[in-house]
Amino acid sequence: MNRLAILSVVTSTLFLLGILELVRRRRLREEYSILWLFGSVIILVLSVKQSWLNWISTLVGISYPPSFLFLVGMFFIFMILIHFSIVISKLMRMNKRLIQEIALLKSSLPPEEPPQNRKEQ
Repeated sequence: MNRLAILSVVTSTLFLLGILELVRRRRLREEYSILWLFGSVIILVLSVKQSWLNWISTLVGISYPPSFLFLVGMFFIFMILIHFSIVISKLMRMNKRLIQEIALLKSSLPPEEPPQNRKEQ
């Protein structure tokens, strides 16, 4: 293995362990970690199996195999961005609905009386 392959194995392993640690500490929910874990495992496998990386990159038409690792990483980042965009859109709809329900509940309550300014003597 050359230095670049060792660097990619070490980096993807550290990234994988970092994601697992975030999930373990409950700083990252499992549902959001799936794409991160899958992407880092794919990059780790392709880093370890240089023959697979060379074969796939040649099949795709990329002459420098480490560039294919970068492409795979970018693909997973785009997938994660799409996933987060879907989640944010869903949360915005839920937030709008909640605001509307609160407004309806407030409108059905009797009006509040303004606080009286009494001076204690």
